[in-house]
Amino acid sequence: MPSHGAAALEPSNQWPGDGGFDVEHEVRDPVELTVTGTIPSYVAGTLYRTGPRGSHRQDTEKAGTFTLDHWFDGFAQNHRFQIIPSKDGPPRVLYNSRSAVDPLIEDIRRTGRLDAFTFGQKRDPCTSIFRKILGLFVPPAENTNANIGVTLAANPPGLRSIVTSPAKHSEVDAQCSRSGVQTLWAKTDAAMYRQLDPETLEPIGYANQTVLHPSLRGNLSGAHAKSDPVTGDVYNYNLDIGRVATYRVFRVSAATGETEIIATITDAPGAYLHSILITKNYVILCVWNSHYAWGGLKLLWERNILDSISFDPTKKALWYVIDRVHDKGVVAKFESDPFFCFHTVNAWEEPSPSHPSDIDVVVDLSIYENLDILKRLYYDNLLATSTGSRDNTGENDAACRAILKRFRLQCVLSRTVVEPGVAVEEFAAPKNHSCDLPIVNPRTLTQPSRFIYGVADRGHSTFFDGLLKYDTYTREPTFWHRQGQNPGEPIFVPNPNGREEDDGVLLSIVLNGLEGKSFLLVLDARTMKELGRASMDCAVGFGFHGLYSSSLDSIHVEV
Repeated sequence: MPSHGAAALEPSNQWPGDGGFDVEHEVRDPVELTVTGTIPSYVAGTLYRTGPRGSHRQDTEKAGTFTLDHWFDGFAQNHRFQIIPSKDGPPRVLYNSRSAVDPLIEDIRRTGRLDAFTFGQKRDPCTSIFRKILGLFVPPAENTNANIGVTLAANPPGLRSIVTSPAKHSEVDAQCSRSGVQTLWAKTDAAMYRQLDPETLEPIGYANQTVLHPSLRGNLSGAHAKSDPVTGDVYNYNLDIGRVATYRVFRVSAATGETEIIATITDAPGAYLHSILITKNYVILCVWNSHYAWGGLKLLWERNILDSISFDPTKKALWYVIDRVHDKGVVAKFESDPFFCFHTVNAWEEPSPSHPSDIDVVVDLSIYENLDILKRLYYDNLLATSTGSRDNTGENDAACRAILKRFRLQCVLSRTVVEPGVAVEEFAAPKNHSCDLPIVNPRTLTQPSRFIYGVADRGHSTFFDGLLKYDTYTREPTFWHRQGQNPGEPIFVPNPNGREEDDGVLLSIVLNGLEGKSFLLVLDARTMKELGRASMDCAVGFGFHGLYSSSLDSIHVEV
């Protein structure tokens, strides 16, 4: 039975099957899945998923088996679930998938090594000093086969016409005119994009952020851009590492496709920032404590992110409030105690309780106490069969578990950029009531939201052990949990006729570790009870993020 409320916290004593980390197959031709239960008709549309294919090993010609070290470096694979309404029964669900980096895998097979920049690949300690120094001064060539597969964007402004082959572009337009997804792009925490055929998922194009604006020349960016739910304008940052770290916060207009730099920040350390926030009038860039060492030079030396960042508990997290309506740049700054974060949840403006004529910005985040979570995500710590995995469950990994936390940036209108205010912590949920991969009803973006959904990690497994709905009013959680089953990120699909914030469904890809097979789960977002599922005959690798495109709505909100 599903678990509900704070009392449902007993361990399952089930470890996830390593099948979620050991998937090598792809399904290029769509296959029909077995649907049981009920899938509401308004869910008709397409769910895309991206992330590692599962298998992190590759046999080679010269050096035995090559092994990836970190989950974030897994070979990118993309998935597509078509949910098709039926007049005579439940909706049909079709599934197909495709690897996104076949040439990269082939190169590793031939050479036995991976020379690209990575997130956490451990480097050979015997690598010569000469080779490391050479890497500092010889910039890598444009890598049109980069391993890009963290988030997805449909029809993003400014990238609609960027493809490698005009002929292929016309084919894509013809195939996808029915679905509303004209272009599909995969993104990562670098300033580059991979274009995918929205139907076959074949990689067909490559671009970097300089095609949006020539000033976006930094190599780093946020995998999670934010789009205005009304206008569709997209906001993100570009980080140029150098003697002085330079953040350029930019807007891509959905109406014109033009890109503007709306703020340039040079007084913050360069940091690994996975996501940003927007309200109706502001962009919020929080520079939390994942600073690149040596002014960013260590990133070039180590050639990976994880060995190049550090957490200094003596340094404050910095918050920048950027005007996005009147283009006034940075209008306020705040500080808070240090923390690390992957995923922001939502932010909005409201009258300040202490000064009603002023404005407070309220921010929800899923945070961590330090960088330990990044080390937990080495495959050696994730695989249930690994000797290190049992050291990363229960109380042993307390610092690796997320905390839902709310901050208030008070009196934004009267602040100055000279003297930072204090980002006030309003509440922090207990870890066993918190989640990561958080989402809200997309209709509430930039507005006050009550419910947060995400994947739960209550220390019962080496991986996510349930889905959670957190009520920020009552401070109570509701769980969906099954023994031996590990869900991925939930996607909220609102009921088009619904009036309540939690009127809709959640879509999640779940691995049944007891059977070694996955299924598309459909949950009632109000009760967290199962409505239906589409069962597969194979496993889907544990992935990162997804994108849902409704057949009833042409708007695709980028989060």
